[in-house]
Amino acid sequence: MSHDELTTRILEKITPKPKERAKVEAVSKELDEGITATVRVEGSVAKDTWLSENPDIDIFIRLPTSIDRQFLDEIGLRIAKKAAGSAEQLERYAEHPYLEVFVEGYRVDIVPCYDSKPGEWQSATDRTPYHTDYIKGHLDRKLLGEVRLLKRFMQGIGVYGAEIKVGGFSGYLCELLILKYGSFAETVAAFAGYSKRIVVDIEGFYDDRERDLCLLFPEPLVIVDPVDKGRNVAAPVQLQKLYEFIAAARAYQKAPSEEFFYPPPIHAEPPNIIESHIKNKGTAHLYLTIGELTAVPDVLWGQLYRTKRSLRKLLETYSFCVLRDTVWSNEKSLSVFVFELEQLVLPNVKRHLGPQLERASDCEKFLSKYVESKEVISGPYIEDARWVVEVPRKYTDASTLFREKLADGGKSAGVAEIVQKAIQTEYSVLVDEQVLKLYTENSDFAVFLTEFLSGKPLWLKAKRS
Repeated sequence: MSHDELTTRILEKITPKPKERAKVEAVSKELDEGITATVRVEGSVAKDTWLSENPDIDIFIRLPTSIDRQFLDEIGLRIAKKAAGSAEQLERYAEHPYLEVFVEGYRVDIVPCYDSKPGEWQSATDRTPYHTDYIKGHLDRKLLGEVRLLKRFMQGIGVYGAEIKVGGFSGYLCELLILKYGSFAETVAAFAGYSKRIVVDIEGFYDDRERDLCLLFPEPLVIVDPVDKGRNVAAPVQLQKLYEFIAAARAYQKAPSEEFFYPPPIHAEPPNIIESHIKNKGTAHLYLTIGELTAVPDVLWGQLYRTKRSLRKLLETYSFCVLRDTVWSNEKSLSVFVFELEQLVLPNVKRHLGPQLERASDCEKFLSKYVESKEVISGPYIEDARWVVEVPRKYTDASTLFREKLADGGKSAGVAEIVQKAIQTEYSVLVDEQVLKLYTENSDFAVFLTEFLSGKPLWLKAKRS
């Protein structure tokens, strides 16, 4: 199937039908009319770039800048809850709290912000109405479908969404990319040709100011916000998500397929297949499971990722080679950190490198410490113009290292505060096949672990099959 035939087919799926539009507009209007403050529908619905499967209804309550920042949350949520009435409600948190409401099967975010003037932002969400106005004023109707294609493609390969859990591309970022490149195909081509850095400055704020641009935005992907020249819209995009998009763009150019947009569902492998994979691969898998975490998603995932980084550093500090790591959570009662190691158990002895011979005074200090030390197993001896000793390793087993360092909740190991509390209540360290009981009891985790152990992107599977 050609690219044009494929995108026409995908557009038919993702472009909202008249009945869908009418329903979304009715839901938006119903909540809008229940609010007595200055209110606007924002986001993809307002810009007509939403996908039929995901309306993303965002209602912004714009409050006077005279309200003190500490009261914005309280006042905004009070107004939002009144508007939502008896609808199902959940408080969420980004930079500040907002209300997630479920009405007639749709999710609606009611977000308080300041009615700020451009450049006088008091909260991150103050820019959103200006983003909406900018896109509506610059995005031709013929490009709406191109934005939808880019969003659906990014969803399909798992890089769409600026929330901390995903760390991917926002809807606004997708719209700006289409404004820059003019089509989905050209955007894919631009990223497929990525070498070291992509910079998009639609308004030309930094024309002839390349040095200033590099100093202000050193990131490999820079999309200057047309309504705020001091902001990189792509700043929340994790490097891993950028690289995944680049690789998928290259694969798509070679062999366009509907499975980039709609990947096949992942099915958990039977436990005996997982057991065989773990036994035969020759590496070691270390798992840390913890119980309930009480936090809104953005805070929760921020703490989980921070903890994962700290635990990886802990393992590497004690010479365990981490091949891959990840974390899974149902955001309620269970979270699991996964570390794939070259080996679980290290030799009892490690080499400790001393100073180069040219540093005479440092050599004397090194020798005075180790020449008579009872801890030294071998040495000091000279190798490659430096002193070396062989000493006992403090930790030879990664699971023992975890259990000892997590005895206090992991505070000394850099574990994030909310995760510390969960560890102090309940945790377990599992090795290799010990995870199979959890695998059989939790179907969502089983799907996750199946994908992790495969290690291959779904779009690459689709391309090679």
